[in-house]
Amino acid sequence: MEINDQDWELVNDDGFIYRRPKRIRPEFTDPPPDPEPESKTRAERKKGLLLKLKTKYQQEIGHWELLSNTLRALNERTQNQPVVAVQPVVDDTASDLDGGLVGDGYQELAGTLLAQVEAQEATINEISRLCDAIEAFCDAEEQRLKQPFIDLPIWESSPRELITSLLED
Repeated sequence: MEINDQDWELVNDDGFIYRRPKRIRPEFTDPPPDPEPESKTRAERKKGLLLKLKTKYQQEIGHWELLSNTLRALNERTQNQPVVAVQPVVDDTASDLDGGLVGDGYQELAGTLLAQVEAQEATINEISRLCDAIEAFCDAEEQRLKQPFIDLPIWESSPRELITSLLED
């Protein structure tokens, strides 16, 4: 039997050196695994996560658009009110002894100021109504989140009922 150096390999095992027959390397015998199915599942998972994130952001954008439109409508209502600052008219020919202004100028200024105050009142009432609606929504959401904890059997009236309910589970 002839020993061929190409069929043997030297092995160093913690200082113990010996020769053994060469092993057939598995990378040459088995074909590499197909990365196609793995990449498809990874792509599908990534697509699903991105779709969830997209719907979450779209809902949030919808909420912000609703708030923006409400604020814009409120702003337009207040801007449609006449907000003209009119200076009282000074009539040099009909001035009083103290050099005051004519009564019509005061009435016009008072009317303008009254319109501004009414517009501000409408704005405050609208904001108050929106705050009440948001508070009611928050209270309902809080109640919905608390309800599962309120329904726990630990709140039963007697300790015997609690123990029996715990034993049933």
